[in-house]
Amino acid sequence: MPEYTITFARSARRELERLDTRFVVRIFPAIESLAQEARPSGCRKLRGQENLWRIRIGDYRVVYKIDDGASVIDIVAVRHRREAYQ
Repeated sequence: MPEYTITFARSARRELERLDTRFVVRIFPAIESLAQEARPSGCRKLRGQENLWRIRIGDYRVVYKIDDGASVIDIVAVRHRREAYQ
């Protein structure tokens, strides 16, 4: 398995920075683990989207794109589940 580089969209970085620390300490390790396994168990491909995936961390969702050719994961959004799919 190749190791992936993780990048953040500017908006996703801002969303993560605005979260309470107690949520960040749970979400950030899950994002870091994507470098080892881009499609962990429990991840889902979003319907109607070309290459968007999501992982659940409690009530939060991390939406990301995978570029297998370049071994890059781009974090698109880090949002509460009620806002994640709008």
